[in-house]
Order: sequence, then C-alpha cells, then structure tokens
Amino acid sequence: MNDLPICVTCGVQYAAPRDDCPICEDERQYVGWDGQRWTSLAALRAAGHRGRVEEEGPGVVGIGAEPPTAIGQRALLVRTPSGNVLWDMISYLDDDLVRQVRGLGGVDAIAVSHPHFYGSMVEWAHAFDAPVYVHAADRRWVGRPDDAVVFWEGDTREIGEGLTLINAGVHFAGGQVLHRRTADGGALFSGDILQVVRDRRWVSFMYSYPNYIPERPRTVRRALALLQPYPFDRVYGAWWRLVVDADGSEAVRRSAERYLSFAIDDAPEGDR
Repeated sequence: MNDLPICVTCGVQYAAPRDDCPICEDERQYVGWDGQRWTSLAALRAAGHRGRVEEEGPGVVGIGAEPPTAIGQRALLVRTPSGNVLWDMISYLDDDLVRQVRGLGGVDAIAVSHPHFYGSMVEWAHAFDAPVYVHAADRRWVGRPDDAVVFWEGDTREIGEGLTLINAGVHFAGGQVLHRRTADGGALFSGDILQVVRDRRWVSFMYSYPNYIPERPRTVRRALALLQPYPFDRVYGAWWRLVVDADGSEAVRRSAERYLSFAIDDAPEGDR
C-alpha cells in the first residue's frame, strides 16, 4: 500500500493509479499550477518527511508532518478516558509515527471533517484497527473505498462517551465537526468547516477557501442551529495553533452574525 497514489495538491490517497483527482477538479479546490501530480507514502518517506507530534491543548495532541504535505493541516488526537479519537487526517504515516501515537494510547476511532482532509485515512484505519466516520452526504468523494469507512446519516452521531459528530454541512454537504463534552466547558473540533481565523477570536464560513467562494447564508444558519445545544469553550481549527482558547460558543455565534451581516444584503430573497 506504500505505493498507492497520493495527490500532491490535496494530499488524498486513491485506491489505484489514475489521471485525475476529482477532489481537486471540483470548484472548491484546484489542480496544481504544474498540472496533476502524484506521490506516495514511500516517496514521501524517501523525500525526508517525518511525523510531528505536539500538544495542542488539554487532552489534545496535534499530529502532522514535517515538512508539511499538501494543504499542510494537522490532525488532532483527542484523548478521553473511554478511548482516543483521531480528528481529521494527514497524508503521512510511517512506523515511527505509529509508535508515537500508540504511546499516547492509540486510536479507537477516526473522524474526518470533509474530503480535502481525507488524506491517508484508510492507512491510519488499518494501522490502528479503527473505524473512520464520514458523513454519507460525502460518500462519492472517498477515493479509497474500504470496509473501515463508516458512513453515517442524519444531523448527529455519537461515536464515544461525550463525543458527538455534527453534520454542520458547511463547505461540503457532509461537512462535519466533532463536539467533546467535558466538565470544564467542552471543545469543538471544526477543521475548516468553521475556520478559525488569524485573529483567533473568530471563525469564518466558506464554500471554497482557495477560490474565495462564500458559504450560503441558509447553510450557516442551519449549522448555528445544530450547534446551539452543544456548549464549548475551545474551538480547534485545522492548522497548528489556530485555536479559539476561550468562550468558543460565543465566538461562533458572533462570527456567524458578523458573516451574515455582510452576506445578507445582496443574498437572493430565498436565502434571507
């Protein structure tokens, strides 16, 4: 499996060689300026990539690659008394990174926010014998079908004690976030479904980040309504140190209000 193709631009691994990357050809992403290019886990290792493991918050460990691959996001190992969830995904994996993660308690379940972050999720699932939770609305984007991938439907799905997936539907129809309920305020793991911005007191909502296409107001309102029953103090974004450290629920609420105040004036009547 070390030679399965990985798209250089988005970092998603496919089940067999192919000419195109459907994820990059979609209007939310882009094909690399030098055309479609491919790599593999073996090639990444040979090029000198290595795992990066660092604490990102209370009970949360960031897992990435150094140097970064593709979009450069990091995954998050959410450590709980009832088991560990790997939130989101990277392209890279090697034996040393497996050993490091096992030393942190391993991975009991994996959940990935949206197709741009599918990375090598099946490799990780096999390495830790863990299911991968993907919302069924994004089924067609899975480039390496496998029995480890669990497609769920509806608005919410419990995947562990105090751990709930919420289909916010921002960015992709199956775009999901992970809520962790804790006694000290809770946390939301949002990837870039709710993108923590550079200010780190706010989030934003986009249909496409690289192509600057804003999300539909009705989609943002639906996401806000689904999140309302789930309080959280922290919001963990998709990249290193992009974390709202306090008052996360309020940050999301006022961010949505700000976003909608700019989006609503020129929105079609049906979106108001």
